[in-house]
Amino acid sequence: MEITKAVVTDTEAILALQKRAYHSEAELNADFSIPPLTQTLEQLRAEFSVKEILKVIVDGDIVGSGQAKIDNGTVFIGRIIVHPDFWGQSIGSCILQALESLFVDARRCELFTGSKSHKNLAFYKRRGYKNFKTAILGKTELVYLEKFK
Repeated sequence: MEITKAVVTDTEAILALQKRAYHSEAELNADFSIPPLTQTLEQLRAEFSVKEILKVIVDGDIVGSGQAKIDNGTVFIGRIIVHPDFWGQSIGSCILQALESLFVDARRCELFTGSKSHKNLAFYKRRGYKNFKTAILGKTELVYLEKFK
């Protein structure tokens, strides 16, 4: 497994993986209008200019990805995805750790997930994240979590 910076030519593979990985999240909330499923290639390409996007390569294929940007000392982490065939192999943990480490001057990390995503919530809490607010997006209740460095 290798984690490296993604490049714009990875957009199609990352978007296809993103849609596959987020399908289970949409099912949990009966909401298939969530941004990871409706995002276009052009929108994802545009994110390369404002975010750091990482990819995970196994045997030449992209099997995971994650994004982060920094603003005012906070690393905003998003779209951590792992191909379902690779769930449970610590790839998500490696992506999260890599994203947290991208910005050495950051004081805090923030991310969110759906309130019905109990596995995701437990995953983040095991890694030191704590809930600090909730919000509604469409039919989905989001839980925002933070971790101070």
